[in-house]
Amino acid sequence: MILFDDIGSYPLPKDVDKGWIAGAVKKSDPKSFNIIRDAMRQKIEAGVDVPTYPQFRDMTQQFLEVINDGSMTEEPMLVRRDKARIMELEALEEVGAEYYKKTGRILNIRICVTGPVELYLKQFGGTSYKDVLNAFAASIDRFIGNSIDSAKQFRITTVSIDEPSIGINPQIMFSDSDLVEALEKAAKTAASHKIDTEIHLHSPLHYKLICRVPSIGIIGVESAANPSYLDLIDKKDLDEYDKFLRVGVARTDIFNMAAALNEKYGTNVWKEPSKLEEIVSGMETPHTIEKRLEKTCGLFDERIKYAGPDCGLGSWPTQELASSLLKNTGMGIKEFLKKRKTG
Repeated sequence: MILFDDIGSYPLPKDVDKGWIAGAVKKSDPKSFNIIRDAMRQKIEAGVDVPTYPQFRDMTQQFLEVINDGSMTEEPMLVRRDKARIMELEALEEVGAEYYKKTGRILNIRICVTGPVELYLKQFGGTSYKDVLNAFAASIDRFIGNSIDSAKQFRITTVSIDEPSIGINPQIMFSDSDLVEALEKAAKTAASHKIDTEIHLHSPLHYKLICRVPSIGIIGVESAANPSYLDLIDKKDLDEYDKFLRVGVARTDIFNMAAALNEKYGTNVWKEPSKLEEIVSGMETPHTIEKRLEKTCGLFDERIKYAGPDCGLGSWPTQELASSLLKNTGMGIKEFLKKRKTG
């Protein structure tokens, strides 16, 4: 069974300032919580099996501002358990209750946390203090654990550790064994709860490194915009280490797709938003998405556990366009699974 999920970030409603919502979410502002709830409802209505809490805040600052606050830590870089809160999840309790009342089922959600390597690079750059890296990892594990323990009206079934720099950023100075140790520490609690634990990479160049992390069972690959990334992965490695894939089957690189439309029409489509609709009406269609998944399954078959858009949709111009992409993705995945079952 392949589950449809999304990566997390989502466009803000028109006229809502990104700087404002970053501060408002921290304060549990009712208006910001309503915006989070509305975005989550859109994901659910689009058919996402395991929607991620809507991310409107900066993915590193969201965690660093807590970890760097001395009043919230018990030692440098180690957040106190009671302060390791993902505020967006508190807004979603109401959505979970609605979902249960409507369907009789508990809402399954995916949470994403910024990984220790990404946090370290943001704060310290090209150095290699192993104890600091491990402190970041322990803090992230506490954010995950607190989120699992605090959930009342929904169930956290998937945890993603976002590490976009692994395989891309030459500043990473740690040894492979240090990276494996930190990632294992960050994912420890999720794995102990038998929760699907994923790493979201922007490049799978070092996927074999991830294979050595026992607590991470799923490797995310942005394969819709970059199908050649799949050539880097050997299914034999996945079989040997019992790892699965989360594959991208819908492109999210909005600026590249818009550039193609600019060339096609000889205009600036950002000034003619109606032409951007072609991204979902003519480019990222359910049929295109279905065929991508069919091809990917031909390579990895039962080793694919999740599928969805490549990355987050926060840079997309409107919620309506983002929602349309999610709907197309869901239809494409559903059609593929239907044909596979019957044929």
